[in-house]
Amino acid sequence: MPNAPKTPARQMRIGEEWLAFDDAAKSQGTERAAVVRSFIAWYLRRPGAKLPERPPVGPWSTPSLTDQ
Repeated sequence: MPNAPKTPARQMRIGEEWLAFDDAAKSQGTERAAVVRSFIAWYLRRPGAKLPERPPVGPWSTPSLTDQ
């Protein structure tokens, strides 16, 4: 089957931060899904899992409208 992912898609409600999160992840040469998977592994205390590194301050660092 072409383009069959190894894991099923999951849905979450994120809000406006999703696009800024994408920009921040791309600034580190990665993608949102990889950062989320790393965080989940760390949160669940999987052996060898590390907390994902935060990106440097950038345009994504300013508060969103929902934070004010």
